[in-house]
Amino acid sequence: PRVRLLIGSDFVESKATEHVDVTNPATQEVVSRIPLTTADEFRAAVDAARTAFPGWRSTPVTARQRIMFKYQELIRANMDKLAENITTEQGKTLKDAWGDVFRGLEVVEHACGMGSLQMGEYVSNVSHGIDTFSIREPLGVCAGICPFNFPAMIPLWMFPIAVTCGNTFVLKPSEKDPGAAMMLAELAMEAGLPKGVLNIVHGTHDVVNNICDDEAIKAVSFVGSNTAGMHIYSRASASGKRVQCNMGAKNHAIILPDADRDATLNALIAAGFGAAGQRCMALSTAVFVGGSEPWEDELVKRASSLVVNTGTANDADLGPVISRQAKDRICKLVQSGADSGARLVLDGREIVVPQFEDGNFIGPTVLADVKGDMKCYQVFLECLLCISFNIIFKKSTHFFLPKIELDDHLPCYI
Repeated sequence: PRVRLLIGSDFVESKATEHVDVTNPATQEVVSRIPLTTADEFRAAVDAARTAFPGWRSTPVTARQRIMFKYQELIRANMDKLAENITTEQGKTLKDAWGDVFRGLEVVEHACGMGSLQMGEYVSNVSHGIDTFSIREPLGVCAGICPFNFPAMIPLWMFPIAVTCGNTFVLKPSEKDPGAAMMLAELAMEAGLPKGVLNIVHGTHDVVNNICDDEAIKAVSFVGSNTAGMHIYSRASASGKRVQCNMGAKNHAIILPDADRDATLNALIAAGFGAAGQRCMALSTAVFVGGSEPWEDELVKRASSLVVNTGTANDADLGPVISRQAKDRICKLVQSGADSGARLVLDGREIVVPQFEDGNFIGPTVLADVKGDMKCYQVFLECLLCISFNIIFKKSTHFFLPKIELDDHLPCYI
């Protein structure tokens, strides 16, 4: 099936001649096809949002809140369906997908208190005969650009708060897994969002650039990689927009010699390998002060015990990564680390899941003796995508390690 656009109050078939396949990462089966939204369709979506704004901003905030109350009720009733869609399109386990939806639901709950959150401030007599007051008002048409790793949570970070504040919205879900966003949009319309308040367009870089350039869009929110984020920030802010870019993350853990062994290992395994490492805050690097030797055997044992399977399996600890390209990239980075002198303590590149031989599966992988100038380490620091293994730093007892320059703008201390 072809994924539809949401323009005004209508879910419409695109007239685009180019499409992108949405595939199940565990099977490579095509789940659906998204259109590369045409310029006219994009313009229609923005115009619908702009037309809806005056009436929506004048709607009492209590009325907007009541729609969010209904919306959270509908999300709760459909959490299992949403989680199943996420597992099908994104690959994460059902438990993790359910958590994806739940974290977004918490933002909808927060939006239900917008009446007090939008209150301004008043201070009398700040100077002789002078009072000050502030008023919080909606901006107008806002837009959101979403990544693949949390297809329910991140759209729900964006439009529920924006529309409950009185803005209208144009959402671009990830082209890799748009299904959850479309389901959430249907539920939002059922909850009572008026015509044009929420609109959805699909596509890749052309649609992103249209969002950055369109004068009617006043604010843009983005979650994704550094490269895309810096492009969006510079291009959208150049046209006068307010821009919020949450870019590539990844965490480091520094483990001191007196750390509780069992609690630390459990935390490393969960943070390093959960969701196949496809989390903004995945723990891709562990620095062991005093050396990693006392920890390695048990870390590898626990990592090796994790079950790699399709996300629908009851025993699955981690599912596939999002795409074949992502898997190939990870495998090349692992090999790059080994070629550069790192020890490949645990290699998950050749793992095969029975009956899902075509899936994008990578088992837990551990590299030790990694140095700061190795490509595998530097890429982990600067990207958001698909890191499904930890790195162990085997260092001396020195706590402060050298400064590593990722590029001219992003110095990083480890």
